[in-house]
Amino acid sequence: MGAGHAHRLHLERTSPVHALPPHCKIVAVFAFVLVVVSTPRAAVWAFGLYALLLAAVAAAARIPPGFVLRRMLVEVPFVAFAVLMPFVAEGERVEVLGMSLSVSGLWGAWNVLAKGTLGVAASVLLAATTELRALLLGLQRLKLPPLLVQIATFMIRYGDVIADELRRMSIARRSRGFEARGIRHWGVLAKTAGALFIRSYERGERVHLAMVSRGYTGSMPVIDDVTATRAQWARAAVLPTAALAVCLIGWTL
Repeated sequence: MGAGHAHRLHLERTSPVHALPPHCKIVAVFAFVLVVVSTPRAAVWAFGLYALLLAAVAAAARIPPGFVLRRMLVEVPFVAFAVLMPFVAEGERVEVLGMSLSVSGLWGAWNVLAKGTLGVAASVLLAATTELRALLLGLQRLKLPPLLVQIATFMIRYGDVIADELRRMSIARRSRGFEARGIRHWGVLAKTAGALFIRSYERGERVHLAMVSRGYTGSMPVIDDVTATRAQWARAAVLPTAALAVCLIGWTL
C-alpha cells in the first residue's frame, strides 16, 4: 500500500505545477473554487477570465486540452439539469427561438454551467498534476481527520482489486456459456453481487488482521513527510489570488 497508485486521471509530466507539494495545490484549488462560487452570476466576463486562468495553468502543466475536456464529461448530468431549468422555472418569461423560457431559469442555468464547469476543470487539473497517493498525503498534511484519510486510502487501493475480481467472475460466467439477456438472468447477477460482497468482506477482515499483527493501532505511519517552502506556497497562491482580484472587480462594477 505504500507504493504509488497509478490512475488514468493522472498525467505524468515534468512541470512547475507537477512539482508543487500536493497540499499547496489542494488549498489553491479549494480557494479558487470558493472565489468562483462567490462571483456574481451577472459578471459574465469574469467567468471568461477564470477560464483563461485555468488554461494558463494547463499550459504551464503541459496538459493537453483534449485530456481535460474528455475527463470533464463527468458533469454531463449537471449540464442536462441546467438545460431544463429555463423550461421549468417560474417567473418572468422571454421568447428565445420561438420558445418561452424563464428569465430566472436562464440565469440559474448559466450560474450552474459556468461555476460547475470551472470547478470540474480545476479538479481535473488537480488530479492530472497530482498522483492519488500524493493527494492523500496532502490531505493528511492539511490535518484532515486521519480516519477519513485511511478510508480514502483503502478505497483507492482496493477499488481496483474488487473491480478485477468482478471482471474475473464475469469471465468465468461467460466461459460457462452465460450471457445476461433479460430479467430472467437478474438472479444470477444478484448472486454474483452477493458473492462479490462476501469475498470483499472476507478480504477486508484478512487485511485488518494482517495489519493488527504488524502493529496497527488505528493510525498509519507517515512515510513521506511532504513540506512546502514559502516560494512554493507563493506560486500555488497565484491562481486563487488572481481569481480573487477578478471577483472583487466583478462585485464593484
